[in-house]
Amino acid sequence: MSAVKAGDVEALIRRGPDPRVSVVLVYGPDTGLVFDRARRLVARFGANPDDPFALVKIDGDTLAADPGRLVDEAGTIGLFGDARTIWVRPGTRNYAPAVEAVLAAETGTTRIVVEAGDLAKSAPLRTLCERATNALALPCYADDERALAELIDRTLGEHGLRIDREAREVLTGSLGGDRGASLSEIEKLALFAHGRGSVGLDDVEAVVSDVAGSVLNTLIDAAFAGQTGQVEQEGRRFRHEGLDPSAMLGAALRHALTLLSVRLAGEGQSPGAMAANWRGLHFRRKALVETQLARWSPGALRQAVQLLQEAVLACRRADPELAHAHASSALLRIAAEAARRR
Repeated sequence: MSAVKAGDVEALIRRGPDPRVSVVLVYGPDTGLVFDRARRLVARFGANPDDPFALVKIDGDTLAADPGRLVDEAGTIGLFGDARTIWVRPGTRNYAPAVEAVLAAETGTTRIVVEAGDLAKSAPLRTLCERATNALALPCYADDERALAELIDRTLGEHGLRIDREAREVLTGSLGGDRGASLSEIEKLALFAHGRGSVGLDDVEAVVSDVAGSVLNTLIDAAFAGQTGQVEQEGRRFRHEGLDPSAMLGAALRHALTLLSVRLAGEGQSPGAMAANWRGLHFRRKALVETQLARWSPGALRQAVQLLQEAVLACRRADPELAHAHASSALLRIAAEAARRR
């Protein structure tokens, strides 16, 4: 078995896979993290991204249509005899037969990095790479606090910057939804602090947005905190800007489920203590979320989840005008219930 635990992936990438491994599958729900780790593996194998003979990129759907191409590419000798790397990008079709064929073939020094999405345990591609002796399967799940802290230190260090402890804690709490978005925010912070040598709390608060949350956080927090007037105002604004009402409800549903999970896990704790365990919660939202945790019981949150699920379904079946009405009605009902629980 060649499955790797999520917590061991970073160390493995830093030291490099065993030379006997010819195929490395990188998969998971965090597409930004999957891409970042695949990119770093390709670089770790020494592939020059500007040399089309040293680095070959193939789309997964291309391999699904021509499963033998991966074996052909793996067996091709580079123009100057250098080791080659093949980077298989995600596809929408099943290209597991192509990977199965290359695992059974002699690939010499060629290394193959396969980038995939969120694969179930029984997915053919994942099963193949976990069972093969010459392959690895690297899972990529949302960064925890430790991984985010390492990412912050490593990325800022590449720019010659250090970060204060308090600033790192606040920055860590603002990131985590997606590795690509997190990297973008850290790079933006590095550019802002260029030449200073260190990054402080003022720099973080001036530059970093809440990338772990939805752009709809203002509307959703207002609804679950019982701020009916704010819900009406933000709802009109989002409708005027043409946002999809299903997306609004989907974000609210995810928020309700997270509230329920945190509430159940922190039973008996204060709202402040429960909010502290909410990974990725931006510090500017902390007070409002504490209010929500204090007002909503697990039973009431389950009812809110059911309400939102029904509203999402109604939106999908309705024309655009009615869909906005369904979304507004659901969020206003939640706001009224939260206000009643004040």
